[in-house]
Amino acid sequence: MDIQEIFEFLPHRYPFLFVDGVTELIEGSTIKGFKNVTINEPFFEGHFPNQPIMPGVLIVEAMAQLAGILGFKSKGTRPSEGYLYFLAGTDNTRFKRPVGPGDRLDLSAELINERRQIMKFSCTGHVANELSCSSDIIIAERKI
Repeated sequence: MDIQEIFEFLPHRYPFLFVDGVTELIEGSTIKGFKNVTINEPFFEGHFPNQPIMPGVLIVEAMAQLAGILGFKSKGTRPSEGYLYFLAGTDNTRFKRPVGPGDRLDLSAELINERRQIMKFSCTGHVANELSCSSDIIIAERKI
């Protein structure tokens, strides 16, 4: 999926869109994508000025956005039809390597459980094949 198709499945826009591309997608199962991290990101202005590091919560948000795309594709819904996925929880979140300007954050999400409008994913973020973050992410579907 390129950015134009991602726009169809995520309601997020700059500066809060953290998925630049999807490289693999198996509906109801797994998704892989990436975020190109540049020095132009607005959060680097304050986090941290002399040692720019992508905030951990934004890495988790990137993984949740990728999981949301898998949720939309798997359920056959879209934000334009009045559906949204909200981050409902995280478990077992661990940070192993900082992410900074010039890094490509490779993201993956695997659907591990689904009950009605709740989906749980096992997610990871890697930089240069090195684990940066892992988390079990729970998202909730809402019709608005």
